[in-house]
Amino acid sequence: MRAELDALVAQADGALAVVTTATQEERAGCLVGFHGQCSLEPFRYAVWLSQANHTYRVALFATHFAVHFLSDHHRDTARLFGTTSGDHIDKFSQCDWHAGPAGVPLLTGFPAAVFERATFWNDGSDHGCFIGEPVAIETGAQFTPLRLSAVHDLQPGHEATDRAVPNVAEP
Repeated sequence: MRAELDALVAQADGALAVVTTATQEERAGCLVGFHGQCSLEPFRYAVWLSQANHTYRVALFATHFAVHFLSDHHRDTARLFGTTSGDHIDKFSQCDWHAGPAGVPLLTGFPAAVFERATFWNDGSDHGCFIGEPVAIETGAQFTPLRLSAVHDLQPGHEATDRAVPNVAEP
């Protein structure tokens, strides 16, 4: 069944985004392929962050986060936020950004971004689900999203098995 699920997900070819967040002590950001609207009323948007990522550990203590939607022209940004680890480098020294509310890094030059107040967090796999209430949105012209298939050759900054928190056994 796993092969069939992998093929189905590959065919869906999800759009990529960069999530950024911050606490008073540090800022973080990573490439995500798991994100989407998760409620109609009130509107909520969710992102799933790998427990292996520095961003996950920062997001656990953050009050806000931003979701930056990538166009098909943002492969370099996908490489920066997807193949390097905030455990080792300051990604924000290598891109244009400014501090938004709550100190969250807001990347410049993206077709759309949503800034959210964190409302809920849930865990249960190798990714944690962070749900937010949109506080502000930036939109520009129509764009073609950068898709998972366009970055299949990039190697992640952490292996999926490098968990920050041990997986809890399900009942």
